Amino acid sequence: MEEPQISPSEWEVMRVVWTTSPITSREISTILNEKKDWKLATTKTLIGRLVKKGMLTAEPNGRQYDYSPAVTEEKSVEEATEALLSQVCTKKAGVTIQMMLENSTLSLSDLEALEDVIKLKKETAPLEVVCSCIPGQCSCVH
Repeated sequence: MEEPQISPSEWEVMRVVWTTSPITSREISTILNEKKDWKLATTKTLIGRLVKKGMLTAEPNGRQYDYSPAVTEEKSVEEATEALLSQVCTKKAGVTIQMMLENSTLSLSDLEALEDVIKLKKETAPLEVVCSCIPGQCSCVH
């Protein structure tokens, strides 16, 4: 099942909830105040959207709610990555991933894991990736 698209601000909230849950809206707001100058109402609006999208669960706890993730961080990142790559020509996926690597700070163990993945991918890689765009979506020659 594909998860709904979430905004960059909603990602900020999800990152807090994935790290600390269950958690109240006030606690989320306090944590995010280190990075964002949001009022509590802004945080509550984002939380409400995430509950409506099925990304968070809300459990009543007295006069407040405790929020927990309804989806894992790993699954969400995987689906966001798939969504990004589905928006570019298949022939440009490699360049897109290359740009992501160039713009990321990675540990030595991250790089070693990537080398392992690349080694495995090389075993079954085609000589050329075929464009799957419809005419007019990219500049590839079909």
